[in-house]
Amino acid sequence: MRNKVNKFLTLPVCMNKISVIIPVYNEENVIRETVASLRPYLEQLTSGYEIICVNDGSTDSTPALLDEMKEITVIHHKTNRGYGASLKNGIRNAQFNHILIIDADGTYPVSSLPEMLKPYLKNGLDMLIGSRTGANTTYPFVKKVPKYFIRKYANYITGKNTGDFNSGFRIFKKDVAMRFFDLYPDGFSFTTTITVSMLCKGYYVDFIPVDYFKRVGKSKIAPVKDTINFFRLLTRLAIFFRPLKLFMPVVFALLAISLIFIVRDVFILRDLTQSTVLFPILTSLFFLMGLMADMIARKF
Repeated sequence: MRNKVNKFLTLPVCMNKISVIIPVYNEENVIRETVASLRPYLEQLTSGYEIICVNDGSTDSTPALLDEMKEITVIHHKTNRGYGASLKNGIRNAQFNHILIIDADGTYPVSSLPEMLKPYLKNGLDMLIGSRTGANTTYPFVKKVPKYFIRKYANYITGKNTGDFNSGFRIFKKDVAMRFFDLYPDGFSFTTTITVSMLCKGYYVDFIPVDYFKRVGKSKIAPVKDTINFFRLLTRLAIFFRPLKLFMPVVFALLAISLIFIVRDVFILRDLTQSTVLFPILTSLFFLMGLMADMIARKF
């Protein structure tokens, strides 16, 4: 069994109340099992909890199944608004400051909750992310390649090792998450945005390896489209939080080109060309734009 109750359930209550948010879209085959697997851990590891299932316009029997479940909060979207929109709605309605998000499709191991809660509480973290790098990880190779380059780009922007920055299995503080609420998109890049935002602003974020199982049902992710969107999102976040990370490489490249043209004109052509005038001007403009963007970013 994927989420078999383990020995860590003998631990005493280790944290206060927690809100669990599960975005759900057409998960009629697994949603009952996912919710049921959470309860034993939450009852043993917390002093109280709530489970919020956000039905994102499901067209199968998921809405009816959710309404039949007792002791959970169900939020229905009339139309499919997106993964991020579901999480944002759940966060708005969460009663407690500690929030756990997990997918409904059974891909994340609920049995890792004790191991996640311990460092989250002990180290006073603002967010702990379950990184899909455990021993039993089913992750298609076609997704690993773009994910590698996206992670390297995120590392460059944040200046830190981001690990699995877009994992959908994580614990974080609501009051911290709300500080970046206006930045969160409605799509799958919600998790990327909250991770990069917290890291760039110096909040305590850590990663812990967890397993990742083959999902039940069909994936809602479009690899090519979502990969392009991830790069676009990271670029926007870089401009917002760390603009010099983008502008300075361009400035240095333009400066190098300017020097090449100057050397050519002075020592070879012995004449001043348009390129020699244009590139220093462009270099200065990009440098000033970077400085202005950095000044604005520091005020956020």
